[in-house]
Amino acid sequence: MQASLGLANLMRRHLAGEDLTPFGRSLLARATQDPNDAASLFDAAIILQFLGNPALALQLQREALKLCRHYVIPAALPARLRLLALMAPGELMANVPIECLLENSDIELHLHYAIPGETAPADLPEHDLLFVAIGESEANHRLLTDWLPHLGIWPKPILNNPRHVARVARDTAAQRLQGLPGIVMPPTWRIARETLRQLADHRAPDPSLPAELDFPLILRPLDSHAGHDLSKTDTPTQLAEQLQVLPDDEFFVAPFIDYRSPDGHFRKYRVILIAGTPYACHMGISSHWMIHYLNAGMAESPAKRAEEAAFMADFEHAFAVRHGPALAAIDHAIGLDYLGIDCAELPDGRLLIFEVDHAMVVHAMDPVELFPYKQPAMRKIFMAFRSMLLQAAASASSGTCR
Repeated sequence: MQASLGLANLMRRHLAGEDLTPFGRSLLARATQDPNDAASLFDAAIILQFLGNPALALQLQREALKLCRHYVIPAALPARLRLLALMAPGELMANVPIECLLENSDIELHLHYAIPGETAPADLPEHDLLFVAIGESEANHRLLTDWLPHLGIWPKPILNNPRHVARVARDTAAQRLQGLPGIVMPPTWRIARETLRQLADHRAPDPSLPAELDFPLILRPLDSHAGHDLSKTDTPTQLAEQLQVLPDDEFFVAPFIDYRSPDGHFRKYRVILIAGTPYACHMGISSHWMIHYLNAGMAESPAKRAEEAAFMADFEHAFAVRHGPALAAIDHAIGLDYLGIDCAELPDGRLLIFEVDHAMVVHAMDPVELFPYKQPAMRKIFMAFRSMLLQAAASASSGTCR
């Protein structure tokens, strides 16, 4: 076990504009001087991901995990609880960014990086609670499956039942949420490249293609997040062009639903469910259909920020009430203790669901001078998360999952 600066510490410095390159070099120098210094390699790998060098970052992470697969982030305050988070190797979005949820808290966080095929380590530190932070992805399926027998007899309470993590896969989530009251989630199909090429080339369609598949459609690689290689495809010609660029063998495909508001802008909301209770995370407003908070121009627009501030201030009495039954239905259908939802409001009042995922980015690191209204909203999320941990740890039914 080694102490790490960790994601939240380094991410805050990065988002504040600090050039972490010199610090990253100093970490590598430390690791060179001390071949057992896994934490320096581990932290340097995080910095390299920020700096846009994922290949080298993952190489350093692999080297760090060969030396040590268990890292501790000390509590900022006298520790009230010891939380063990089960993590997967990989890029930042491979796991719940749990460190950001516990920043400046009284929770001592232990990160254990699991590997496929391992037996449950006998030398894990004492902990009060286990949180499954592993994200849903093709790469993580085996990891979660391998750990199911261990977690079935775990001596401590567990949050985010690993059996339910598979439910947030885009195609599975679409199936589970179909037909629920107040919800629209377009069907999502997993389709092979060759089958899509037939569609693009106007050949006789594969009988396995869904009858309702039509243009315009949304195309994305299986493990795509944050808009990476996501495209709206209006014609077979466009589909052929995209297949020439994308190397993947399979894709998620879904109908495109135009969700623009009457003023011509698109609005996307991020809502966090903690033990079934919804909390506002952010709201992005853009003239483009593909909204990600960083490309929505929120920092440049006082009007957009004012609307987001109103959304957050009124959330408990407005959005959460309007969509209470829908959010409760999502919570029941997915069954994770901690879950993120990206969604929009349709003109008929229903929620359009883009994605449900527990590994969504949630943090309180936006510039306070531009986003002062976010701090109270994020504190509500962090306090609710902490309360859920404390209540679960105190539960008499040790080792149970939701």
